[in-house]
Amino acid sequence: MKDPVDVLIIGAGASGAAVAWSLAETKMHILCLEQGGWMNPAEYPSTGRDWEAKFYGEWSSSPNVRGRPEDYPVNDDNSPIKVVNYNAVGGSTVMYTAHWPRLHPSDFKVKTLDGVADDWPIDYDTLTPFFEENDRMMGTSGLSGDPLSPLTHPPMPQQPLGLSGAIIGKAMNKLGWHWWPSDTTVATMDYEGRARCINLGHCTPACAQGAKASTDITYWPHAIRAGVELRTHCRVREITTDENGMASGVVYYDKDGIEQFQPAHVVIIACNGVGTPRLLLHSASGRFPNGLANSSGLVGKNLMFHPYAQIYGYVKEPTDSNRAPPTCLWSKQWYDTDLSRGFVRGYGVQFVRGAGPVFEAVVSEQKGILPWGADHHRVFRKLNGHRLGFSAICEDLPEEHNRVTLDPVLKDGHGIPAPKVDYTISENSRKMMEHALARGREFLETAGASDICVNSPIPWGGWHLLGTARMGTDPERSVVNEWGRSHDVKNLFIVDGSIFVTSGGVNPTSTIQALALYIADQMKQRLASLFD
Repeated sequence: MKDPVDVLIIGAGASGAAVAWSLAETKMHILCLEQGGWMNPAEYPSTGRDWEAKFYGEWSSSPNVRGRPEDYPVNDDNSPIKVVNYNAVGGSTVMYTAHWPRLHPSDFKVKTLDGVADDWPIDYDTLTPFFEENDRMMGTSGLSGDPLSPLTHPPMPQQPLGLSGAIIGKAMNKLGWHWWPSDTTVATMDYEGRARCINLGHCTPACAQGAKASTDITYWPHAIRAGVELRTHCRVREITTDENGMASGVVYYDKDGIEQFQPAHVVIIACNGVGTPRLLLHSASGRFPNGLANSSGLVGKNLMFHPYAQIYGYVKEPTDSNRAPPTCLWSKQWYDTDLSRGFVRGYGVQFVRGAGPVFEAVVSEQKGILPWGADHHRVFRKLNGHRLGFSAICEDLPEEHNRVTLDPVLKDGHGIPAPKVDYTISENSRKMMEHALARGREFLETAGASDICVNSPIPWGGWHLLGTARMGTDPERSVVNEWGRSHDVKNLFIVDGSIFVTSGGVNPTSTIQALALYIADQMKQRLASLFD
């Protein structure tokens, strides 16, 4: 039998890496189990000309398309938005676009401000020092002082506006609408051993240059040097409990497929808003018949995806295409509630700078704007390198019928039940999306765009997996408390996006990592009373 570790972390992605690094200073024996492996940047698609083709197969953002041994399948047939994630050291930070907003202060007080959903048990100010620490660790670039966003202090200057940025800015100025260079985690200068961006290619999938921050090249080297043990190709099947109802360790399959038991004094889950409820539900026992940490019945419920309403068109001027970080400008013009719009809460806007030639050809043929035959090349030249996009990331409000359960038939390569997703877009979100598409059309027409196309929702847009193990002070209405500890199992913590109470209208990774650092800080302050 293996010796027990002090802290066992499940998942080496955005939050698992952050919490491991923060706890390392305690000198406890910390072990992280990751079902994927270390990635080799020399093998990333952006090292070759066929990078776009690979995005439709082995480097797809969808685990159902990739089908790597490290992946688990997801039954998302009953959802208009499909789950996308990545299993590796670094997790989905290997694949994300590096867009780097924070939740706004209003997002933590939705019930108080707008009478919907619930307030968080913490506020924005509580997380501010951890946002700042995380920005330093991940290495952000941006322009401080956006009047409609929380104040940030990026250690690197913002991304260049580029060809697309100038077109976007002029059109937004004509309309009198807010826009700003967005914070990103793409280096604009040499930073902490990372080389600056040289526009080698699109930031998704993966950055061979290492300019894009992923936790395998930011947090993990520091954590490992500080003594954290990281064990790869280890798929956790269940969390075990002892006679007192405390977490006692995990059962997992090692790289050879052999079942192992790893005892632990504290267990931290960092498996995302789909993987975490899957693991908790599959850890049911006689003491916890409905799943571990699930006395509230809320494990897996209140899934929030962020429906994306995307509209794009083609301008006469050349745009950046794939030769730049894809989303380096944002607008918060419609972020907070204005009831005259017909819905509560709001959305952020990401401006899309372009697309690569293969993507352009495939999608434009699907949309019916790129014909076959004699006119094919002429039309393609008109489209390729001229795309301009407006993507609204619409706030999802928590609804219990949007949920993750265990599929009764589909299983992963080790026989563990796959997650089953049931999700519908709310009427409030639909109205929000319609409003966003109308504003996007105004923007594109002002920019002089033609051949306008709509994706609403973006079907392969389930990047943000939130809310399925929410935090709160009431054990009947939440899964973990205000510092990430399970109400039911006192030595079990959750640090990923599943603990979100509401989703906001921005990408969540910055906030997920700030929460992980905050929870780690609370654990360090409360070490003597972790089991009380």
